[in-house]
Amino acid sequence: MIVYHATKQGFTDDVENGAIDGVVLAAYQKALGSRVGEAERRAWQNSLSSMYIVVRDDEIPADAGVSIELQIPQTSKRVDFIISGQDTERRDRAVVVELKQWESAEVTGMDGVVRTWVGNAHREVSHPSYQAWSYTQLLRDFNEEVQQGDIGLHACAYLHNFTGTELDDPCYASWVEAAPLFRKGEAAKLRDFIKRYVKYGDSTQIAYRIDRGRIRPSKSLADAVAGLMKGNAEFTMIDEQKVVYERALQMVRDTPVGEKRVLIVEGGPGTGKSVVAVNLVARLTQDQELSAYITKNAAPRAVFESRLTGSMKKSRYSNLFRGSGGFITAERGTFRTLVVDEAHRLNEKSGLYQNLGDNQIKELIHAADVTVFFLDEDQRVAFQDIGSKDEILFWASELGAEVEEMELESQFRCNGSDGYIAWLDHVLQIRETANTRLDELGYDFDFRVFDDPSSLRAAIEAKNEERNRARMVAGYCWRWVSKKDRAAYDIVFEEHDFRMRWNLADDGGLWVVKPESVSEIGCIHTCQGLEVDTIGVIIGPDLIVRDGRVITRAEERDRFDNTIRGYKSRLKTDPEGARADARRVILNTYRTLMSRGMKGCWVWSVDEETNVWLKEMARGSTGMGEA
Repeated sequence: MIVYHATKQGFTDDVENGAIDGVVLAAYQKALGSRVGEAERRAWQNSLSSMYIVVRDDEIPADAGVSIELQIPQTSKRVDFIISGQDTERRDRAVVVELKQWESAEVTGMDGVVRTWVGNAHREVSHPSYQAWSYTQLLRDFNEEVQQGDIGLHACAYLHNFTGTELDDPCYASWVEAAPLFRKGEAAKLRDFIKRYVKYGDSTQIAYRIDRGRIRPSKSLADAVAGLMKGNAEFTMIDEQKVVYERALQMVRDTPVGEKRVLIVEGGPGTGKSVVAVNLVARLTQDQELSAYITKNAAPRAVFESRLTGSMKKSRYSNLFRGSGGFITAERGTFRTLVVDEAHRLNEKSGLYQNLGDNQIKELIHAADVTVFFLDEDQRVAFQDIGSKDEILFWASELGAEVEEMELESQFRCNGSDGYIAWLDHVLQIRETANTRLDELGYDFDFRVFDDPSSLRAAIEAKNEERNRARMVAGYCWRWVSKKDRAAYDIVFEEHDFRMRWNLADDGGLWVVKPESVSEIGCIHTCQGLEVDTIGVIIGPDLIVRDGRVITRAEERDRFDNTIRGYKSRLKTDPEGARADARRVILNTYRTLMSRGMKGCWVWSVDEETNVWLKEMARGSTGMGEA
């Protein structure tokens, strides 16, 4: 959908008449039926006036096309400004310009991510060059008119109030090369960039053709994904994983376009849910079916993309990995298939303040013909997690979707048996099980209880030298002070000469795979849905054992921990329900943390009585128990 379209002459006339913001506003309200804040209206006035200065050149033809706020299909994102026409060889070309009013920005060290003032706060956002490149790459990979119509796309960013050099930091060099960055005082350079591609007018309605182009993966993207998957041992499926995969593919093939089907796949830690999910999206993309891998948390998306591509940098494949909150305005059946991993973490509302949309499960089913949910209800670790089978069944019924259910049972984490998970449920008193002794499980899983955190850290660091597959995690009981003060430590035990920081902000979702991050401690948000060989877990004061009874204490969680947001207010109105939900969150958190290791879990509790009790629970088997 294009909000505003005119010739260059029409655009310059609207600016000269002082009417551009009003014209765009009226078109926006007509096209989208929603209001616009005063800040966005001012942004249009300022940024479009700056673009007026850029395009006011006789060598840019008066009948070139100008399009404003072109919505990127399958997303809620909109391209700020497109100028279209033909080059010297009469080939169709469109220049995409990402406009920013920023006056300052900070380097984060993260690939394609900067920090700037947005929405009354300093936030981490995409680098403007990356943003512009990603929009054009989405169109190249998913818009059939761009592919078959041979429309050349060229991206750039224009920060007309910005004079700094931070955005030229070497860590952003590849993105600035892909989409050049122009600053305040560089209107002439941007003008020359546009004239390189737009020599003649837009006689073929380029922007309208893009807007109406059929959405499907390009053959180029399909072939590239096939090449990535070929021989990639990270995503090899066996046994029932293959059965679920083939049944899901069959469901997609058998579902007529416009009808709805839902597949619910339940499985515990390490059953291979994510392996099947990534394989599904890869295969459907190879078949040129529009699909995407969805998770609420960014960490699984980043890690699986890196394992798929063999690189930790963003790429064209990032468009296949999406968050769960981006489907609020998606039209019915926009996607052929959405594959939702970690579905237990879905929320009712979306947005930074959880105030947008209706219900994420409803929105995902609405947006696709076939929706596949991979689910483990025992990994719901926040008050706002609504991902349950009952909730999915409710919305599937409401939206008229046929439902099928499957289950993954074989354990690939915890050294090939689900006995450890059952023992863990017994230890944490989540449920009664017959697995009360580790030494009776009949397989080699390395569970140890350490006497102090420094010994645990040293052991994890030594183990990590083998394959870069050992990490430390902890319950969220300590303030993340190092996020603002990089010299500060977050988790400190002076009596044990122990000081560590929470996971590196610069690593983003890649904390679990970056070698240097072994010196940092992860939390539930950076490790859920992922695995290592050996996990080291610090159990905080939010879980203690007294006289053999597991006690949870929500008040010991850090007050900025969003997983129990609203706990104190709920205590006043529903104390019994609040405590029960907080207990569930805390127990599920430690169950999840303690099941991230495929070969071993090493723990230490800040509470001495709890540590002694854990040793007693683990004692009696060779290689297990005290360390």
